[in-house]
Amino acid sequence: MTVLARTGGAPGDREGLSLLLVPTASRGFRVVRDLPVLGATGQYEIAFDDVVVPEEHLSGAGGRGAGRHGRTAFPGADVAVPALARAGTEGLRPDVRAGRVPGGARGPLAGHQLVQQHVFDALLALRTTRPLVHEAVALIAAGRDARTEVGLAKVAAARMLQQVADSAVQVFGAAGLGPDTPLPALFRGGRAARILDGPDELHVTSVARRVLRGYGDGAPTRD
Repeated sequence: MTVLARTGGAPGDREGLSLLLVPTASRGFRVVRDLPVLGATGQYEIAFDDVVVPEEHLSGAGGRGAGRHGRTAFPGADVAVPALARAGTEGLRPDVRAGRVPGGARGPLAGHQLVQQHVFDALLALRTTRPLVHEAVALIAAGRDARTEVGLAKVAAARMLQQVADSAVQVFGAAGLGPDTPLPALFRGGRAARILDGPDELHVTSVARRVLRGYGDGAPTRD
């Protein structure tokens, strides 16, 4: 199990976090219980009772577990969110073209302005978030400091995923809440994405503090 633990630095800051590879067979390691997320399983409460981790199980440099790019154990999560949102947007298309409004209203859903608004807003959210993700990925690939860009992309992508999934559910109606579409899972993922890999509030304050520090000497900096 990959564990991000504080080994230094100040509480609440990303500096001072170390990435440890903890064998689940270690003495003192135990799974306390399953923690369903909005009804879906896959998250667990873990307990560590005096677990000893050998020094060679430290991944990277101590105190740099969050990485100079602002990434934690699974940086791909931020990149995957727009892909999930695109799946929700694509899911709107057939239902909008062929679906009918309950209650006998005439014409396909695509002919109704409020449905068109859902499609437009979903597409706008997706298109405006994508450049933020691409910028963060480009900086990481170049080995540059991307903490600000990763924070912006993470918050924007999580919000966007929830918005797009919500619009898709609204257009599908009751069917969007049932087991016949992937929309309930997408909606759960969107809401959970605002918490997992650090809550939005953490990224907001970290990015804001970093940017404001850059203005301390009167000269704004990138990070």
